[in-house]
Amino acid sequence: MNAPVIIVYDGECPFCSAYVSMLRLKRAAGDVELVDARSGHPAVARLRALDIDLDEGMAVIAGDAVHHGAAAMQWLSMMTTPSATLNGVMARVLRHERLARAAYPFLRGGRNAALALMGRRKIAD
Repeated sequence: MNAPVIIVYDGECPFCSAYVSMLRLKRAAGDVELVDARSGHPAVARLRALDIDLDEGMAVIAGDAVHHGAAAMQWLSMMTTPSATLNGVMARVLRHERLARAAYPFLRGGRNAALALMGRRKIAD
């Protein structure tokens, strides 16, 4: 039995939560576990031990591989079942490495602005 794919995201960020809830991962991804980066889950501790800053982006743990930020979004988009929804549009854009790397700072900026407007702290705070 394969280990589940673990998606570590900011559970207090409305954009992050909406994104992971609408993901339609292909069957090839197998079991998927969603983990709030603000929790005490062992995956969060593993990422911190690797010096991965979860305020700088979500992370995906797939077996021994760890993807962070734009690379995580690109990996997720490659594993997403295409659809006509916003999920499908995001998947088509983010599956290209250059586009994912270019778009990710704007997505992260939107997250940071939303947290500030909502009076929520960053994960590391």
